[in-house]
Amino acid sequence: MTPSITDSAVKAAIAAVASESASAEEKIQMLIEIAQGFQKKPKAAQDLRNAVGLYYRAYEMCGEEYPLLKARAKVGMAGTLQAIPDADYQLLLQAKAGYEEALPILQQLASPEEVAETQMNFGLVLQSLVPFNLARITDSIQAYHEALRVFSWEDHPQEYAILYNNIAIAYLSMPLASEREYLRQGLAVQSFEVALKHINLIDHPREYAMLQNNLGNALQYLVSSHPVENNLRAIAAYDEALKVRNSKDTPLEYANTISNKANALFNLPDDSEKPEAGNPQNLLQARVYYQQALDIFTQNQQIQQAEIVTQALQDIEVEIANSK
Repeated sequence: MTPSITDSAVKAAIAAVASESASAEEKIQMLIEIAQGFQKKPKAAQDLRNAVGLYYRAYEMCGEEYPLLKARAKVGMAGTLQAIPDADYQLLLQAKAGYEEALPILQQLASPEEVAETQMNFGLVLQSLVPFNLARITDSIQAYHEALRVFSWEDHPQEYAILYNNIAIAYLSMPLASEREYLRQGLAVQSFEVALKHINLIDHPREYAMLQNNLGNALQYLVSSHPVENNLRAIAAYDEALKVRNSKDTPLEYANTISNKANALFNLPDDSEKPEAGNPQNLLQARVYYQQALDIFTQNQQIQQAEIVTQALQDIEVEIANSK
């Protein structure tokens, strides 16, 4: 930890460790709990670094005497390293090593849920390392499937939905030869559809909307001899997501979904029975969605998304002009 840290919670943690009234085990648990507080509600990146420092102190104090607490401190450290904004591959590699050290101990001493949550986060860090060629996507998918042995839709619907969402996205990022492109995309669509058999609008609206939005994206870019049918299915999925997402309560999620829907409309004929007639009506509707999404992204300072939608608006103006 850096000597410049003055946060009162960090000082309190250090003071607790110095206190003679607490046992070694209690001191370690205090450090882990305060670190978790920094990790779960960070106000700045420094809070995450504070958490890493506290977890590390707890880890060092464990020695060989408290293996479960030692594993939990290592998992906490790994999760915090993952959460640091724009974490580079070195921090991600440290997180990966932390999970690999902790998992065998957790499998012996912790609850199935704690092991499954660690498997889930381990899968995420592996997935993050794939673009750097430092992990295999198949290992990430395997970690998610391990977690699914515990996180069933009946008992853990939120984790179940997130895991299937992550599996689908992992399939979409798989490097396959172009002639097998349809395979990974089909597996992704199938993963979303498996989750949606159990995650419904009434009981799990947020997870339902996430899965429907991402299913729409997978369908829209599916390599297929039926692009019109896939775009229609994608729009139906976006409409399901929009039963939950709205501009007031979830503006950024709403803007993402309507811009995705606009992308599908851009490529969809007005009349699927007469594709040669073009899509002037769908282009006009797509323009409305893009403009609405741009306003929301701009208001919320989402610069990258705003730039993408601005480009899409320019492209659609050209298409509208050509369709007249």
